[in-house]
Amino acid sequence: MSFDISSLITEFAEEFSSGGISVVMDEEDTTVDVLESPSDDIAAELVSDRSAYEKQKATLQTYLDSLPYECESIDVMQAKLEYIVGKLIVCAKSKNWLVLTTWDAILQCWLQMRYPMTTSTRATLVRFYYELCLLPGIEVRVIRSWADMLYRLLGSKTVKRKLEATDLQLPWKPLWNVLYKELFPKSRLAEFQGNRNLNNILLYVAESCKRYFPATDIPDMLETFLPILTPDTTLTMIPVLTSFLPPTHTHIYLPVIFRIWEAFNSHIMDDRFLEFAGILAEEHIAGQEGPAGEDGGAAWKDVGIWTQEEWLMLVSKGIESLYVPVGNSSNIVATAVQADASAARQGSKVKKTISRISSLAKLFVYSMALDGPIRGDSSSTPGSPNSQPMGYLAGSKALDSLDKLITSTESFFHPSNSGHWTFTLTNLLQRLTVEFADRWLEEQQPSCRTPVAHRLTPSLRRAFVDVLRTPAFLAMFSKDSFSISMAQSALRTMALLEPTLIMPELLERAYGGLEVVNETHRTTAVLKMLSGISLPLVSEMIWRPGQKHLLPLLELCLPGIDLNDPNKTICATLFIVSAMQHVKVGDLSMHHSGFALSGDVPGEELMELDTEDIHIPEGVEMSPFVSLGRQEERTLVRESTAGFADWVTSLFRRVLALYENLPEEGGKKKTTGGKSEETVLKSIKSMLDVVTLHLSDQLFDLVLNLVFDYAVTNAKSNAIRAFGQLVACLARAQPQKTLDKFLPSCILRIQEELKYGASSVRTTSTHDLVPSDTTLHWNMSILRGCLAYGAHALLNHKEDIINLLSLLLNKTKNERGYTGTAAIVTRVMHALSGVYPSDNRFVNEDVWNQPEFGESHNTQWGRLYEAKDVKVEWHVPSTEEVQFILDILDRVVAPALDKIETLARSTQHWDEVVRNDFCRYLLFARSVWSGLPSFLKEGPKDIVHPCLDAETELEGLLVDHLDVNAGFILTDHNDPRYQQALQHRIRFGNVAHLAAVALRQIQGGEDHLDAVVAVVKAIDTYFLDYGMSRGDFITLQKNFAQSREVNRVSARQKENSRIAWVKRAQVYHCGRLYIHALYRRRSSLDDTLLKEDLAELCLSPYTRVRRLAQNVLHSACGSYVRATRYILPSIFNALSKGNDPDRIKGALYVLGNKGTAALTMSEPPLRRQYLVALLECQHEEKPSIQKLVTTFSTECLIHLSEEVIRTSAYTAPTPGVEASIRTLEEEFSPAVVDRKLTKAAVECAAKRVKRCSEETDKTVRSILEIASRPTTHWRYVHMAMKFLMGFLRRDAVAPPELVRFFMEQTLSPQPGIRASAEQAIVKTAVLMKIRAYAKTDDELWLCKWQSPFARTISIDNPPAFLAQLYQPVNEVDGFYVDLLDTGFLAWTKTIKCYPVNLSNSVPWDSPSRQCLQAMRSFIGEGYFTQLATLWSQESSKTSGSPHLHAENVIFMITLAKLFNGEHLHLILPIVEPLMTDADKFKQAAAAEILTGLLRGSKHWPRQTREELWSWLTPRFDVILAQAKPDTVSYWTSFLEHTLLNLDPRRFQPLVNWILSLHLDFQGDSAFSMTKALNIIVVFIDSVGVRFNGVSEKYASIFFDNADSNYAEIRTSIANALCLIAKYQWRPAYPSVDALLAACAESPDPLRIRQGFFSYHVQSIIDNLPKWKNERFPPPRVSQSRYDKVGLTMLLWLWVSLYSPEACLVRPHAMALLPELLSMSELSDNPELQKYSSAVLRVFSSVHLSPSLTHIVLENLVSAIQSSESWRIRLHALPALVVFFYRNLLTISSNGVLKIMDVLLDCLSDENVEVREMSSKTLSGVVRCSQRQNIIPLKNRFISLARSVKLPSRTHHDYGESLRKLHSAILGLCALIESFPYSVEPWMPSLTEVLARHATDPPPISTTIRHCASEFKKTHQDTWHKDQLAFDEDQLQSLSTMLVGTSYYA
Repeated sequence: MSFDISSLITEFAEEFSSGGISVVMDEEDTTVDVLESPSDDIAAELVSDRSAYEKQKATLQTYLDSLPYECESIDVMQAKLEYIVGKLIVCAKSKNWLVLTTWDAILQCWLQMRYPMTTSTRATLVRFYYELCLLPGIEVRVIRSWADMLYRLLGSKTVKRKLEATDLQLPWKPLWNVLYKELFPKSRLAEFQGNRNLNNILLYVAESCKRYFPATDIPDMLETFLPILTPDTTLTMIPVLTSFLPPTHTHIYLPVIFRIWEAFNSHIMDDRFLEFAGILAEEHIAGQEGPAGEDGGAAWKDVGIWTQEEWLMLVSKGIESLYVPVGNSSNIVATAVQADASAARQGSKVKKTISRISSLAKLFVYSMALDGPIRGDSSSTPGSPNSQPMGYLAGSKALDSLDKLITSTESFFHPSNSGHWTFTLTNLLQRLTVEFADRWLEEQQPSCRTPVAHRLTPSLRRAFVDVLRTPAFLAMFSKDSFSISMAQSALRTMALLEPTLIMPELLERAYGGLEVVNETHRTTAVLKMLSGISLPLVSEMIWRPGQKHLLPLLELCLPGIDLNDPNKTICATLFIVSAMQHVKVGDLSMHHSGFALSGDVPGEELMELDTEDIHIPEGVEMSPFVSLGRQEERTLVRESTAGFADWVTSLFRRVLALYENLPEEGGKKKTTGGKSEETVLKSIKSMLDVVTLHLSDQLFDLVLNLVFDYAVTNAKSNAIRAFGQLVACLARAQPQKTLDKFLPSCILRIQEELKYGASSVRTTSTHDLVPSDTTLHWNMSILRGCLAYGAHALLNHKEDIINLLSLLLNKTKNERGYTGTAAIVTRVMHALSGVYPSDNRFVNEDVWNQPEFGESHNTQWGRLYEAKDVKVEWHVPSTEEVQFILDILDRVVAPALDKIETLARSTQHWDEVVRNDFCRYLLFARSVWSGLPSFLKEGPKDIVHPCLDAETELEGLLVDHLDVNAGFILTDHNDPRYQQALQHRIRFGNVAHLAAVALRQIQGGEDHLDAVVAVVKAIDTYFLDYGMSRGDFITLQKNFAQSREVNRVSARQKENSRIAWVKRAQVYHCGRLYIHALYRRRSSLDDTLLKEDLAELCLSPYTRVRRLAQNVLHSACGSYVRATRYILPSIFNALSKGNDPDRIKGALYVLGNKGTAALTMSEPPLRRQYLVALLECQHEEKPSIQKLVTTFSTECLIHLSEEVIRTSAYTAPTPGVEASIRTLEEEFSPAVVDRKLTKAAVECAAKRVKRCSEETDKTVRSILEIASRPTTHWRYVHMAMKFLMGFLRRDAVAPPELVRFFMEQTLSPQPGIRASAEQAIVKTAVLMKIRAYAKTDDELWLCKWQSPFARTISIDNPPAFLAQLYQPVNEVDGFYVDLLDTGFLAWTKTIKCYPVNLSNSVPWDSPSRQCLQAMRSFIGEGYFTQLATLWSQESSKTSGSPHLHAENVIFMITLAKLFNGEHLHLILPIVEPLMTDADKFKQAAAAEILTGLLRGSKHWPRQTREELWSWLTPRFDVILAQAKPDTVSYWTSFLEHTLLNLDPRRFQPLVNWILSLHLDFQGDSAFSMTKALNIIVVFIDSVGVRFNGVSEKYASIFFDNADSNYAEIRTSIANALCLIAKYQWRPAYPSVDALLAACAESPDPLRIRQGFFSYHVQSIIDNLPKWKNERFPPPRVSQSRYDKVGLTMLLWLWVSLYSPEACLVRPHAMALLPELLSMSELSDNPELQKYSSAVLRVFSSVHLSPSLTHIVLENLVSAIQSSESWRIRLHALPALVVFFYRNLLTISSNGVLKIMDVLLDCLSDENVEVREMSSKTLSGVVRCSQRQNIIPLKNRFISLARSVKLPSRTHHDYGESLRKLHSAILGLCALIESFPYSVEPWMPSLTEVLARHATDPPPISTTIRHCASEFKKTHQDTWHKDQLAFDEDQLQSLSTMLVGTSYYA
């Protein structure tokens, strides 16, 4: 017997008896149906030795076996795969990427069929798509689809990976090269890339593929990534690290990752690293025995694969992520989020939603193992000595940490304490249980590699459930529905893991919640929760005592069905559904006698084992939830089933009563009431569905008669639809019985009603019900229900049904009547022609029909199946049914179509009668066909208009649909029935066309709208009701996913309820149908309907028609190949001049559809037509049309980029793709590639490229021509400008006339046009430069070009290299280093620099020279004058802060660089007056021009540069002097923009001027002092590291002047100190190896603990006491030196703690801690007090390493102990609490004892507030970690309380005694509050002690009352059980404590 079965038997000793005959526990005929068993031997074989391919085959077989028709063999599908891959290869060879993506979709269809693919094939395909994703310069949309394909091929890892690292190796370097240019784009290029998201797509590719990167490359990766990781690139580089590093050989990179993580304060980093840690924990659960082997697997360390220190850090980051407001600080300090926001310069473009909670759950669960001594639970052993508990919960360190975490946050799960954290906490519970169940199941499988010693054990499982149980029970009643569902999900999983721990308590709450009437919230919560645990409730396999509770609970939930409370009704139906889907509803009590219940010896023995689990507390009588013997349990269950009959009848009566109270039906969609009523009706329908399906025959007959009697005696107008649904539920369960019962009476009554004129008033639009028609509609609705299922039952009534349909068609004349008829006929057709599962019961049909099952079905309740054991019963149309359909087509539909033809031909005299007939008959014909989507399979068609461009496209590459068997009924063309049906369908299409033509000719169209709409819908049916629509398929998939998840706890579970497998079979069948609805070809009739009818209707003058037709058109274009191209010409025609505005509008909507626009913009000829058509729309004045043009012109810009143009005409070499094609070809047979086709495709490719470039040039010329017309409106000029910018590209030069046009527009008076023109010139220049520099295609597109001015030098000696940068540059052979993007952690080997003396010039080619000439010729004398005037205008966009316009600055830089300063003499005289003008906008213009000149002078000749400097240097003082508060920010921006990322030595005069500025801190004008100071701050921030040469000097100045009088200056000083520290911090190692070694060995490798200003801070600390004594008295107190310096220090700490580099200030904050505490008591300076408390709080909530926690703790404790002032104690206690929670696991046992001592001291403090605060703190500390000290503490407090006798108030000892007594009472209350949700054994006796003092004077009485009311609040849920722990007297005492009268009695 295999290991896990035997362990299961001992645990859940259960036997499975089929049919109640006692079975000895024998392996062959037992299916142990408990949660853990994917474990019968067959499954074991499945898992162990067979190859992946064999497993895929076995899985496929279960799919194929579940279908009712023959499917393709594996060989056939392999051939299809080969065919698809062949096409992919041809497309790739001819570089036809857009056609390749259409074949991707076909490959996706193939994958959806789930046929097996060999590992090598999969690996080569992955390689192929990986290489495609790396192609440079491809449109992002296309790369995205390839990345998606890659992901599909790799498969998401639910149970097992499709490919292991051994099957495939991919190179990471090419991916990094492509990604690098996206993450760090060249500054001027970045402007034009917009937010195109390519970086996230590529990171996603890296993440999907990282396990296939060779592990030997890890050192290489670190060598590449770490040197460019700097404080400015962390947000970009951390995601790169976690996305690229393979998850093996973790010992190489984990040390450095933890060190980096510890050093930064960043939310994004926490997200990424926690996710990474979760992945690694799961990956290496088997340690070195896992798939990565000895070398690659992570070794086991202290906790899982983590060292103790790493684990502590991970958990404390986890605690931080819960955002729980511990220590009553309501606002949670999340400094990390703000730190990320402040790191704005690196603007994190990398986005990814990461569920931190899931990662945390993984981390805990996958680190659990028996790895320590087991902790003895000593909390209940009285009088244990004051010692720390040894060992861990259940012997697992990880579980112990989790226990502490849950305990410390337990009170936040309570509904009364909800907040934004509730969702996070409940989510954690849910994820923990999911991960645990997943791991538990995995370890039950024979293939599991985890060593047995490291596996989860039953005791661990029990302890785990025990830890999470209480919070889950609390959260069950949360206030928001999300949290409730999370808690419910957690409870469900736990109930399956440990039913004996969960179910009894749950049922207690359930009965309690259902019996109370007045708390609806509790009722709904209980019902939701019951629906989650229905499986353990009904299955005796999982929890034996559950079944007998089913009926009582069902009866209790009946009152929940109540129309006035929709929410409760939905919850009640949900519970009934979830319970009933596992149960047969039948009375078993009559089968009692003479039937042997299982009573054999083995069963009894096994049963005994089960009871050991249940501890019955002493003094509690036998509860109904304790398990009895199997025999007794079964007897009880059988007896209870006698109540089913009553329950079912009352259920149906309840539902009928609800129907009677519904609001009237009405409205356009004929709904009943509002949304809530509709939802209630839906939920009732699904409930009745399940209940009727599982009724025994006797009960079904009972219900059928009940419903029939109601139907015959009533006709309720408000319940017509609802009652029809009820009948449909009966028909679905037993169609024959239902139909025989209802049909005759319905037909009679319908005939009678029609005879007397029901539905005879003609209408064609929706209207309310005519009261006299009620009976007719009532019976039609019943019919609709009866006829919807069970086609074999319909055959017996064939003639009746055909006659009835004819009668209804001809006699129902109002809209309501004939739509009802149409619905009936659709249902009938569907029932006859559909292939659908016909039996959804919980056991297979053969079992259901066994007499033994009927007599003992309770033993099978809750039965789960494996896929291979389910026998799905299908309805497949028989020959008679097909004939029935054809008869309806011949006898009813054909005459209807004749009538329509006649009406359509006589269009002269259309009146209401004709219109009514037309609409009725057309609707009927359409409804027949919409019920036949899978009746007729389309054959090959004659394609008249293939829409192929013969020159550039090939018929052979046109996408073809994947032909698979899908259960179509008629498929053989030679079958006369096929031809008959086909003729009917063609005729239907022709009639629709005829009708459309006819309606176009009729006058007075407004009246005939209903008829037109009917035609559009008929065309819709003709085109789209074939196979399966996408929407329906997705709905089915979701529905299946939902039902699959309900009864399984993990994807590894092989068993599920039968209904889930039936739905799976249905989804698989529908997937095959759906594939047929895609990529259909067009016949000539299709074309006629598309172009002549549908496209015309899209341009209709009526909005209603237009909208509907456009929707149909877009859907049809999505299904038919090349349909869009076919209709586009006629749509473009409608946009031309002279068309009606409505037609133009319709055409715009068609073209603006996202799919259509993407197609038109990717085909060069169509692109031209579309853009020109948009620009020509300016002749139409209607505002709505102009608005549309604006919208669509903006939307199409995303499809206008150089990549789009390059994608359609790609010529670059693709070596990577070529190599992957070669391996693909080897993988398949030699014939995989059609050589002839390849040759033709490659020839076409050349023509395509040529055509593309011609079309593009033509488009540019056409747009330019429109934009240059004098009559063009400025808005359209702007639009054209944006289009033209999209056509600028790096691989072709812009024509000179285009450049000239851009230059002209830079002087446009319209600011928008001007900004776009400036951007266009910049883009032109940048692309020209790139083209001039790049030598190869790769250099061009991967941004790898080398500037002719730049050199690369190697860095051999980093310190010397840095020192050189601080020195002035050598004029002969010196060099400038502009970008220092390395040298933080380690140095790159080389760096780019620019020699001082330049001899080269840019190698322009002749087209570029022409462009330059065009620009130069335009810049004349007056150009800059005009430009300056325009830039000086007041800007219309009033933004908050004044700033420079980036587009102006960049434009100026571009001009300066292009012309090397030759216009300098024109510009300077213009700038001169602007600099000092009083108008701030003129100063802004001056600053913009100067910034541009300085940055653009990078490569100017030396002489010109010197000329600029000699003019500018003397003017700096003038600028500074005249800067006013409203203009100063322009000049600081000028500095920042100029200096950023350039070598400051290029601007030596400016640098010298800044460094020579005199800083004055004690002057009179705060503004003039901050001006100079802010310049320094901006300078530090701009030059960064290069300031380090002088930073020490400035730091001293700032510290010496920290006592400035002005707040602004103090803030600037704080910012400056923060920046100086940031840039001084450079742990730069000479090499990555040195860094890795240091991280593995040194305690502080990144040097974050040394503190950069220790000397200065120490001197301030030394002086503070002296200054404190010299403080001025109020009101001048804030002028004291102590207060001013203190505020500066606090500001500096505050700013630093909120920055990403918060760790740098920690050493200083720790040194200042005692001072912070003493500042917090100074109530005479509120600002100082506020800041010191805030800094304290932030500091105490930071994660600290264990070595630092004890220092902080010492400081806090000694501050409280030694302080004279109670205020300090009051402020320090909350900080201590926060600190304690945050570092729960790191504080040593001695530390905890110190905290306890302090708290006990504070309990008897002089001050009441301190006493109360310490009591609160004490209860938290006791709860989290001091449970073993409860009894000694209790005894201590009681004896203290007893020893104090309160004297009279006048006595001199009164105050002292009161204080002592109060401290004892507070201590006792703290103990009670430390267990808020349970009653511990020692608690009841305390009530008597407290009650004695309940009437003592305040604060004693108030403390006791508060404690009692809290107790009442937290024990409300469980009071019925908790009160049993108290005796009479104690309950009396409790009530005395509350109010003095008995509350609980």
